[in-house]
Amino acid sequence: MTSSSLQNLRVAIVGAGPAGIYAGNILTNSVVDAGGTVAIDLFESLPAPYGLIRYGVAPDHPRIKGIVNSLHEMLDAGTTRFIGNVEVGRDISIDELQERYDAVILATGAIRDAALDIPGIDLPGSYGAADFVAWFDGHPDVPTEWTLDQREVAVIGNGNVALDVARVLAKHAVDLRSTEIADNVLAGLEASAVTDVHVFGRRGPQDIKFTPIELRELGEVPNVDIVVHDEDFAHLEDFTPANNQLKVMLRILESWRTRESTGASRRLHLHFYHSPVEVLGDGRVEGIRFERTEPVGDGRVAGTGEFREIAVQQVYRAVGYYGTPVIGAPFDEKAGVVSNVEGRVTDTSARSSLSASAASTTGDADAPVVAGLYATGWIKRGPVGLIGHTKSDAMETIAHLVTDVEAGRLSAPTVEGDVLDVLDEREVAYTTWDGWLALDAHERSLGAEHLHTRERVKVVPRDEQVGISRGALVR
Repeated sequence: MTSSSLQNLRVAIVGAGPAGIYAGNILTNSVVDAGGTVAIDLFESLPAPYGLIRYGVAPDHPRIKGIVNSLHEMLDAGTTRFIGNVEVGRDISIDELQERYDAVILATGAIRDAALDIPGIDLPGSYGAADFVAWFDGHPDVPTEWTLDQREVAVIGNGNVALDVARVLAKHAVDLRSTEIADNVLAGLEASAVTDVHVFGRRGPQDIKFTPIELRELGEVPNVDIVVHDEDFAHLEDFTPANNQLKVMLRILESWRTRESTGASRRLHLHFYHSPVEVLGDGRVEGIRFERTEPVGDGRVAGTGEFREIAVQQVYRAVGYYGTPVIGAPFDEKAGVVSNVEGRVTDTSARSSLSASAASTTGDADAPVVAGLYATGWIKRGPVGLIGHTKSDAMETIAHLVTDVEAGRLSAPTVEGDVLDVLDEREVAYTTWDGWLALDAHERSLGAEHLHTRERVKVVPRDEQVGISRGALVR
């Protein structure tokens, strides 16, 4: 079989979040600019597109969700075919995709919580933030009910996910009625008994990983008092912020120090220099034991030997995400990513001199590249960076893919025919772009009919999403 060329290139992308959609758009533009043609199939395990933009961004963030508009335009252009409700590795294997496409790009992201290895973390009442985010975003693969029957709740982490979790926990449900929140989630939040949400960071205010807009929004939540502690700001007297973003955030935090209590019915407490040591409880969460820390330079902190116990009845760990292994692709367990060098997937089992984690970062010749297999987004680099990083990340991967095609390093497909015929034969209830447009219209109609006018009301059950989408199936 002759090698692939930029004429009639066929590519499969696995994952229809921003990483996958941007990769498809950049690939299309790159190939067309080089005088070639490309057909792209975008596979997604969920019935609907957009990944974490739909299922990982809090419902009260309409500005961030505006990204959907640009993603919609890319998919609506017709150069990429959306194939949803298909689990690669279960419904069809990577090997089968490689037989049918010149190249396969993995863009499956990172949806699991990173571990927090301390005693008691698995007690009932202790949760991963990713699961809670999936619940309040109406993800079809998590339970529809979430118990919020405790007054005092802890969130461990100092990033934007921690703030999202804390804000949704502290916010009154009435202030979420105008969003696209699912009805079952709204009912769960309306029944919430939460009065105090405590957010704990291991480092100090100067090392927070928030963004200014996230932090500012926290102080604008109605009927919620923000509580900060003077002792956490003692190390800032001679500190000079390294950039304007940090300067703005420190100014916001400083303003909260002098803010008068309004007697609000809920409070959101920000604690710094608290390193979790143990989750306490007899049969379920009753509190957390922390060691007080102090800065020792270069963003590092050390324990002071002072321990504190704070009573809480629920714990949410928001210490990062971890990639899910893709069946059939080499995976770096330590880093939580598909093993790769700048987006070219590497076969870590075929070399002997390096550790698995080193292969994903060093590009050593002992870790051979898997021809025609690529990665982009969080499954490539880990769960760091914002949308801008996702675009530049995709550009790097696509540049290597195009170079490999032009250099004749890829083999042309060995199996003919439409992949949809394979899915039909296996009775996989896949969804399409027309199906998403039907589901999108349905959700918007539910919002318009709602007592409190909303942009949309999300349909949560997978079978209901698939049924609505399949009703508009067009091949």
